[in-house]
Amino acid sequence: MFHRTTRLTRLTADGEAYLTACASALDEITASQAALSSSNRVLSGRIHMDMPVAFGRRVLLPALIEITRPHPGLSLSLTFTDATSDLLQDDVDIAIRFGTLRDTSHLVARRLATQARVICASPSYLRAMGDPISLPDIHQHRCIVGSPKGPPLVWFVRDEYGEKRITPPATHQLSDAEAMVDAAVSGLGLAQFPISLVREHLGNGRLQAVLPGYSGMGVDIHAVWPKRAQLSPRVRYTNPDRERTKARDRSLSSLGSRRRL
Repeated sequence: MFHRTTRLTRLTADGEAYLTACASALDEITASQAALSSSNRVLSGRIHMDMPVAFGRRVLLPALIEITRPHPGLSLSLTFTDATSDLLQDDVDIAIRFGTLRDTSHLVARRLATQARVICASPSYLRAMGDPISLPDIHQHRCIVGSPKGPPLVWFVRDEYGEKRITPPATHQLSDAEAMVDAAVSGLGLAQFPISLVREHLGNGRLQAVLPGYSGMGVDIHAVWPKRAQLSPRVRYTNPDRERTKARDRSLSSLGSRRRL
């Protein structure tokens, strides 16, 4: 059984905005059927979570590690996958999902954040191939895309007519978002990512954002859990500070636009 503790909000810098919201969802699905004393501060039991590979490893895992440190009775079973699992069949308590949710008739969903996307490449690739200036230029470049069982095959962009999806050249097709990040850093081509997956690389110059103003249609991040879980509003955490998250994403996006040396 899980009990709420205010110490759950002590998160790492990268995971703070997201785990504040995740903690709220976790509290709901693990609410006790019995009335809880407001003085309880013990967090114990096991929770099964599914999460996208790159986002889970780079953002959620560091924060979850911090959560478990002061609570030896808390056990985590984490599955890192870019495939969509069956929460009921796989006995998953909560999953983190990117993008448009499919059939949610048997699920409860909470939007944690909407995150900007960025098209980027390594400085070495851009020195060799040049910067794309407009959307049609993408088709003259080598591109790194996802797969039918993993990250999207399409890119989400905007032009003078509004937001739309395009299909870039599938030069390299990978089923794992973290592998896509590594491929982009290694100079294999252009790629589009949610900004949280590449914020560190944009900051240190290993990747550079291209086509500023053309990456559109921010990606929604949801926590989902089976409707079978009993909910308890009494133990909900506060809503995430979405405005702060948006401001940080705008700041991180500008890092990738710095001029290459």
